Amino acid sequence: MFVEKNYPLQRHNSFGIVAKAQQLVHITSVDALRQAVADTRGTALDFAQHPPFILGGGCNIVLTGDVKALTLKIAILGKRLVAQTDRHWIVEVGAGENWHDTVAWTLEQGWGGLENLALIPGSVGASPVQNIGAYGVELQDRFDSLDGVHLHTGESFTLNSAQCAFGYRDSVFKHASGLGLLGKAVITHVRFALPKQWHGELGYVDLQRKYAAFLEEKGLQANKISREQLSNTEHTEQLLALGKSAGLLPTAQQIFQWVCEIRRAKLPDPAVIGNAGSFFKNPQVSPEQCADIIAREPRLVHYPMPDGSIKLAAGWLIDACGWKGKTVGNAGVYDKQALVLVNKGSGTATPATGGEVMTLAKAIQTSVYERFGILLEPEPVVV
Repeated sequence: MFVEKNYPLQRHNSFGIVAKAQQLVHITSVDALRQAVADTRGTALDFAQHPPFILGGGCNIVLTGDVKALTLKIAILGKRLVAQTDRHWIVEVGAGENWHDTVAWTLEQGWGGLENLALIPGSVGASPVQNIGAYGVELQDRFDSLDGVHLHTGESFTLNSAQCAFGYRDSVFKHASGLGLLGKAVITHVRFALPKQWHGELGYVDLQRKYAAFLEEKGLQANKISREQLSNTEHTEQLLALGKSAGLLPTAQQIFQWVCEIRRAKLPDPAVIGNAGSFFKNPQVSPEQCADIIAREPRLVHYPMPDGSIKLAAGWLIDACGWKGKTVGNAGVYDKQALVLVNKGSGTATPATGGEVMTLAKAIQTSVYERFGILLEPEPVVV
């Protein structure tokens, strides 16, 4: 096992925060991971006593200082079709692969299903940890199984969807107690079940607008979206019925392109200005709580969920509190999307620190709680 000392992490975290890993090992295969477990067992780095820091794409972390734990940089690659059933293509991808590139690759092969998750930053191995989601689709909706290695024993294991205990931006890998695997395991490969009988997911207003504009370009009269008049479900059904009648249902590639356009218009490129994507989870409240807020804030952006709860747009709550464009030191709220915190010092000699990012995040949490009675939960892991 080759250990690199004082390894710079600025290029390996999407916020662009300056920090170092005191010790880092590049993991390029399952065998290399098992060897790292064996080499550290019984030493001062024993993973059973001192959990390592698992670094994937670095897109969901805030570094508040140098990383003292042994850092495992996961770089296991590979993409392949491993099986198929009557209903699904089963695709296996290495944990170190780039997520967006993987989405694009599946579409190039003719396998739809991941298009709504385009341009989410990070690596494939992180996708089940966070149960990533966007525009009406979550990772669990396309998940088959995953492989991992237990850091205490070096043994490999496989988990299905139920065993991953997926929740909203949650999984068994985010919990340490009980059967939780936080700090106890590393994901090495993820398998996706991509539907052969594909249909587009257009439940979000931004996608409905894109589809309506597409239909109008083809000469069909698709009315513009009005949140006040119709619900998402009603609009989706109307638009799909109109498109179907003209043989103009959207393709997976079209939805992929629309999602990319929407995200690029709203979200900054981490290569230009450091960020970790959406910084806070969209809170879910009861219908009664939602109605109470709407009575005071009629323009509240909200979405009904299958379980009867209501998802609120965290970005709208933050914007309503006046945070868009505000800064703390060199950390700021993105001026086009209040849900995103950015490194205003990207590309300069004084980039934002992790402390500045978290000070800003905590001020936003306090502000939203005081106005709406809702405590926003950050998505990134603070290290």
